[in-house]
Amino acid sequence: MTIAQRLLLTLLILLLGGNIQAGADSFEDEEPLMPDEAFVLSTKVIDANTIRAEWKIADKYYLYRDKFKFVSETESIQPGTPSFPKGKIKDDEFFGKMETYNKHVAIDIPITRTGTANTLNMKITSQGCADIGLCYPPQTKTVTFNLPPLASAETATSNSGGFSPLNALKSLGSSLGLIDSDDGFLHPDQAFTFSAEAINGNTLRVRWDIADKVYLYRDKFKFELKEANGITLGTPVLPEGKKKIDESFGEMMVYYHDVDIDIPLERTNLNATDVILVVKYQGCADAGFCYPPITKEMPVALPAASATTTTTGTDTNANSADDVPRSEQDRIADSLASGNILLTILTFFGFGLLLAFTPCVFPMIPILSSIIVGQGESITTRRAFIMSLVYVLAMALTYTVAGIAAGAFGQNLQVAFQNPWILGSFAAVFVALSFSMFGFYELQMPSFIQNKLTSASNRQQGGTLTGVAIMGLLSALIVGPCVAAPLAGALIYIGQTGDMVLGGMALFALSMGMGAPLLVIGASAGKLLPKAGAWMDIIKAVFGVMMLAVAVWMLERIIPVGVAMMLWGTLMIGSAIYMGALDPVGEGSGWRKLWKGLGVVLLIYGALQLFGAAAGGKDTLQPLHGLAMGGGGGGAAMGNMQHGGEMVFKRFKGLAELEREVATASAAGKSVMVDFYADWCVSCKEMEKYTFSDAGVQKALANTVLLQADVTADDDIDKALMKEFSIFGPPSILFFGVDGKERRSYRVVGFVKADPFREHVEKALR
Repeated sequence: MTIAQRLLLTLLILLLGGNIQAGADSFEDEEPLMPDEAFVLSTKVIDANTIRAEWKIADKYYLYRDKFKFVSETESIQPGTPSFPKGKIKDDEFFGKMETYNKHVAIDIPITRTGTANTLNMKITSQGCADIGLCYPPQTKTVTFNLPPLASAETATSNSGGFSPLNALKSLGSSLGLIDSDDGFLHPDQAFTFSAEAINGNTLRVRWDIADKVYLYRDKFKFELKEANGITLGTPVLPEGKKKIDESFGEMMVYYHDVDIDIPLERTNLNATDVILVVKYQGCADAGFCYPPITKEMPVALPAASATTTTTGTDTNANSADDVPRSEQDRIADSLASGNILLTILTFFGFGLLLAFTPCVFPMIPILSSIIVGQGESITTRRAFIMSLVYVLAMALTYTVAGIAAGAFGQNLQVAFQNPWILGSFAAVFVALSFSMFGFYELQMPSFIQNKLTSASNRQQGGTLTGVAIMGLLSALIVGPCVAAPLAGALIYIGQTGDMVLGGMALFALSMGMGAPLLVIGASAGKLLPKAGAWMDIIKAVFGVMMLAVAVWMLERIIPVGVAMMLWGTLMIGSAIYMGALDPVGEGSGWRKLWKGLGVVLLIYGALQLFGAAAGGKDTLQPLHGLAMGGGGGGAAMGNMQHGGEMVFKRFKGLAELEREVATASAAGKSVMVDFYADWCVSCKEMEKYTFSDAGVQKALANTVLLQADVTADDDIDKALMKEFSIFGPPSILFFGVDGKERRSYRVVGFVKADPFREHVEKALR
């Protein structure tokens, strides 16, 4: 602001009665804006009978609700009663208790047009103040609206047609007292006065005041939201209405006099925000005149929503408006807002214990155990516990930081580490660790390679606590990228509220719960390890095999199934030979015979793996599964559309394809299930093998289109799709009803067994 502008503004304030609350010092501390900068007016034409004026209000400024004035300078076009959104009550120094608007306000003004003019000149007056104590004089601007032409009144007919000419309608309406002698039938905005407000952060209320002898149809209401990121509408709660035999539509339920409709909101964005409610409705007059369908847009200021608030009907499942459940991850997110920090920490610690032995976390057990075994016979219980604690703390801190970042930015950091080069490098580290335990470096490796590998492996085996911490960090990022419901719930809470402290505490407690068994196992390894002798070599060999198994398990995410089967078969056969499967039994001890017997089992199973891989098998757990049906199962799986037995998924890429597929299914009267899948997601493959292959699950989904979003690549399209649905990673499953709307309350995150999943599907798609 220039000096001249400041002087002019000060002069206007003094001349027109403005005040400065805090005196000259406060005025200097926070320089006031010019009125056009503090209150930016814009206008638009909504339709032929409605205009809108809206103001963008600067921070620390506000406008008074009762200071707005709208005066037409076009004689044949006059404004009706404006639709004011609900404001904020302020105890104002200048005017007492006043309703005010901050940040933004949009006001719709109905207009009555009695002539043929299509240009409206209007004077718009507003007045506001600044929080520093400065009150501006009223501001008046003249705005020109270019209106669309009015539709000919003679063309207004009901859907059934067959109406009398307009003059006859006017005559009949006048005799009934419905029609104004000058204007004919009431203008739609006079017949049906519409308003909308947020009664709380989770519910909208829309209201119509209906003039005498006109009515609204119950089944003609339609509602949607614009500019409402993270907020969707639930099922509107419609009053019963009155039965009427309508000459246009037959027997209908209608509303006379007034009607209030509550619309529950389903929110992933809990912050206070402004949305635009789009409402469509239609009504008629008892005199026989039917208004055309009416569409209104109304800005609504939503307050912050409480995560603990739930309302019936928040799900879009029109068949069940009562007792609609919350999805598990949403219930967990709600529990974080309970305010009981101790209960929250204990709950998430318990969730972590339950997750500790899932396939995404279980490989950490041989990793930590191998690190401790690598210390040799000199390891003590105390040393083993300290190493385990460092590993678990590093893992927990990594989970916490990565989780906070995922909640804040909507992207799972762990997914970025499911890169073939990263996974391959990490697997190579485990192979190096394994070979060092077997002692192969001295026997088979050149000395310069031996020295480098030995040095690297010793560092990572726990020679230093820093090495253990690094391994814990890498394990957290690389080993377990799958998302489970407790993790998703914490991430949703962080994303909705921005409360990184409580969300981070929950994630840390979850991680420590996952790490608690590791502490026990790690300390036990230090206590139970045998002292120096041949037993120590056997123990090292066992953990060497485990490390190789972890390497193959990680490579499974990025290599074909047939190659994985060959690696598993090779590992099993090699281990069997190491166990003496091909050696004579002799007169050895009972332990030796037992050891040899286990080796023979591994030898046979490893051979089956190699045979299955050569024959085109596609299941490492059942290497001959596809061969039992003449290879049909394996061949179908190669089509990249079949996962888990007979269930066939159609792959799609991106939001546009999903919307198109859902619309096609809806038009065919079918529901949709969307499976978010990735090759590196272990729990996704569990769902395929144990849940989607179940006959009961397949029957429940018989009339459902099965779509699959393969987010293995985690590219920009995948990220945009997951962000659209607030999904942090696979496995996640979404359901869409035959109406094409998502049943958000029935989302599934993480692995679910077949029977519970079947029951869940039946409820979601009923």
